Amino acid sequence: MNDYIVDRVLKEAGYIIEEGSTVRAAALHFDISKSTVHKDVTERLRAIDDSLFRSVRCVLDKNLSERHIRGGMATKNKYKHD
Repeated sequence: MNDYIVDRVLKEAGYIIEEGSTVRAAALHFDISKSTVHKDVTERLRAIDDSLFRSVRCVLDKNLSERHIRGGMATKNKYKHD
């Protein structure tokens, strides 16, 4: 794997852990696609650093379990102003 890819993957993983961010937020922060971030932190990271992968996976699992709440709040706020 190229060094620049390894560096990118580690930066993305660090950002997700530090900020507790979603894949979408990390993609916006690094100005890359959601698909790239997802592949980086679910496939490439496991080959680079398994313990870091498990930490990122915990954050992503937490975000997944809270997704329905964020969606409900977004809908509530959307119609609150009407």
